[in-house]
Amino acid sequence: MEKYALLARLEAKPGKEEEVAAFLKSALPLVLDEPDTVNWYGLQLGPSTFGIFDTFETEAGRKAHLEGKIAEALMANAGSLLSKDPVIEMVDLIAVK
Repeated sequence: MEKYALLARLEAKPGKEEEVAAFLKSALPLVLDEPDTVNWYGLQLGPSTFGIFDTFETEAGRKAHLEGKIAEALMANAGSLLSKDPVIEMVDLIAVK
């Protein structure tokens, strides 16, 4: 059962909304190669606000994801796509279906 999660909020620069959405879609093949990432969601919360929510069974899985290819790609592109640094929150899950 998943006990750990990450919630990342991303704010696109004006005019970069479609590029942020495309970036999230392009990340899916990378996460498919992460055996410890149970669920991964790319989200659009508003016109320029996006997010990533992912779940893990272990803290080690969450740590591996934070050190993986998606995090690396996000940080490499943050300056050109995002109006501010991503806000990444560590989440402990208390109920899962």
